[in-house]
Amino acid sequence: MSNAHSSALRHHFANLDQQKDSSVLGMWTFIVQEILFFGGLFLVYTIYRHEYFDVFEACSHHLDWKLGAANTVVLIFSSLTMAMGVHAAALGQKKATAAWLVLTIVLGSIFLGVKVVEYTEKFEHHLVPGPHFLPPEEAAHELKIQPSQTGQAQLYFSLYFAMTGLHAIHMIIGIPIILYLAWRSWHGAYTPAYHTPVELTGLYWHFVDIVWIFLFPLLYLIGHH
Repeated sequence: MSNAHSSALRHHFANLDQQKDSSVLGMWTFIVQEILFFGGLFLVYTIYRHEYFDVFEACSHHLDWKLGAANTVVLIFSSLTMAMGVHAAALGQKKATAAWLVLTIVLGSIFLGVKVVEYTEKFEHHLVPGPHFLPPEEAAHELKIQPSQTGQAQLYFSLYFAMTGLHAIHMIIGIPIILYLAWRSWHGAYTPAYHTPVELTGLYWHFVDIVWIFLFPLLYLIGHH
């Protein structure tokens, strides 16, 4: 076994294949519990969307579906660049791997930047649930709902911020990890025999992208079906 391979192998594993299998199992276990976590939010959203469909539809018109669609395209391309990074790592192309990973970071950062724009707009229009939310009469005029339905509107925006915010947190966590992998790849840490960290991080990133694929139509396109 080469020095590079031996330094990558942890002492409690017999070989790199066993180590990779264990790592893949760990990542899938993590993703399954994340599915359960997001699944709870999706279930709550589905129940209340059914109960207050008209209000949820009215509120969805105050989300910019064009920005949401643009962000969807950005994330799809970030999945492509991440996949290319994994492919380059499997071929031992250290500089290409780093380049693809950095491009993934750029696309992820663009996504987060667009979310900042969207969130800022919600604060400016007092659509953030809480004491500064639109008063009932203003909410009725702005959102095209009844004054008595203001609480239901706050529920919609609460779910919007909870679901998209949790998704954004996953991206904020993922970006520095990818940056670290890019730095390590540039210095030759990954080879065709050992590139498990890049592969598993790619799996995580694809999961985060898939979550958004569900969030976009559920939150943004209620009134555009």
